[in-house]
Amino acid sequence: MRLQAIDVKLGYGDRTIVNGLDLGIEAGTVTTIIGPNGCGKSTLLRALGRLLKPMGGQVLLDGKRIDQTATKEVAKILGILPQAPTAPEGLTVADLVARGRHPHQSWYRQWSSDDESAVAEALDMTGLLDLAERPLDELSGGQRQRAWISMALAQGTDLLLLDEPTTFLDLAHQVEVLELVRRLHGQAGRTIVMVLHDLNLAARYADRLVAMRDGRVVAAGAPHEVLTEELLLQVFDLDAKVIPDPVAGTPLVVPIGTRHLPDRGTAAKETVST
Repeated sequence: MRLQAIDVKLGYGDRTIVNGLDLGIEAGTVTTIIGPNGCGKSTLLRALGRLLKPMGGQVLLDGKRIDQTATKEVAKILGILPQAPTAPEGLTVADLVARGRHPHQSWYRQWSSDDESAVAEALDMTGLLDLAERPLDELSGGQRQRAWISMALAQGTDLLLLDEPTTFLDLAHQVEVLELVRRLHGQAGRTIVMVLHDLNLAARYADRLVAMRDGRVVAAGAPHEVLTEELLLQVFDLDAKVIPDPVAGTPLVVPIGTRHLPDRGTAAKETVST
């Protein structure tokens, strides 16, 4: 296991969001955390990335307590992309990606050819070499997300945590970003943990799904094991059919609405009329 949460309790102030949660992230996998809004997905990811200290329990990184490991050492192993990251106005793509090399800098080791190579490689892997000198705020949403992922790659880590990397992107750019994630995994065997809202994209691009509700893990496993009609009702309060994706063969969630169920629609009208 690259990352482990052991009986963790997480929250903010007096508010507890996650309590008594156990989770293991296997090496060399793409794991996606799913669940309704407010269930603790992003809170859990922040704790796994050492951005949030547990109120109880512990998080292990490669078998060592992450809270007892120096921040700079963690940053050499683990890269994290939070929700809606921001950068100073006018910052270029190359400047942003170069910030990923900060964990490798010190007073006796300044910018080097190794840093230059790491930045160039990260830009190349994400297809942004030609846009290196462009200001970040001139890029499309998909290009900006690739730039932020490039920064995480420039850290030289093989463990990436991505918190809703497709938020605010149209479908084409969502697919673009997730295709990049799979390439990063396939080419270098990186361990990747993501939080996603789109269940069908999560099923298509993840090796493992972790379904959460009310601060606890309800199910974890391969997409076909987790995305069942029973679980969708239990976790999301969603009536749905699950069929094979005609492209990938992964589970495809088809929500059911009362509009398409004549008996339910009739019952609802009768209730209103009475």
